[in-house]
Amino acid sequence: MLPNGADTDIVAHSYDGFPVAKPDEFVTFLRALPELARLAEFTASRPAARAFLEHPKPTPVSYGTEAYFGVAAFLFSNSSGTTRHGRYRFRPGAGVSHLSAADAAKMPEQFLAEELDNRLRRGPVTIHISVQIAADGDPVDDGSRPWPSDRPEIDVGTLSITRIVPADDERQRDLRFIPTNLVDGIAPSADPMLVARTQSYRISADRREAGQ
Repeated sequence: MLPNGADTDIVAHSYDGFPVAKPDEFVTFLRALPELARLAEFTASRPAARAFLEHPKPTPVSYGTEAYFGVAAFLFSNSSGTTRHGRYRFRPGAGVSHLSAADAAKMPEQFLAEELDNRLRRGPVTIHISVQIAADGDPVDDGSRPWPSDRPEIDVGTLSITRIVPADDERQRDLRFIPTNLVDGIAPSADPMLVARTQSYRISADRREAGQ
């Protein structure tokens, strides 16, 4: 939610990358997940999917102690008209901190929501936002291939979370996360997952609104 009344959506998660590059591959990946033999066959020829499954995914101490990575690249233009491909990066002001597997197993199901509520009582949770800039030759249409960590980053702002909005079932049913809902100076890249996500999220929101 932006100060001028506009809004924008950013899709990011705690893994730097994505299991596949194309929408049809993602459908196949999801359908293979429940069957180990089918999943093994799928990942045998897809190293990005195998890396996604095998990469450690520790439980964060808090939603405010996890780093998040933009899935797709976008075209960012500055006031001089220079345009570069970039991906979002979100880093917690409190630093990245995770629980051990043993400690995570002891936590109640809703502990992250409860922890965030308690943390906000002590003050805002800050998330620093930057854009990682692609170099020549970096893949800008394939979210399954992260760019090298030495690529430059530009600070673009800080997200400050101050409170949790009261539960509102009607408002939640109408929430629509649209990756191509952008602001001036930011345009979609050629990543095909951007269009697929936009279409599927709209279908999901329409079904929720219809009570399906």
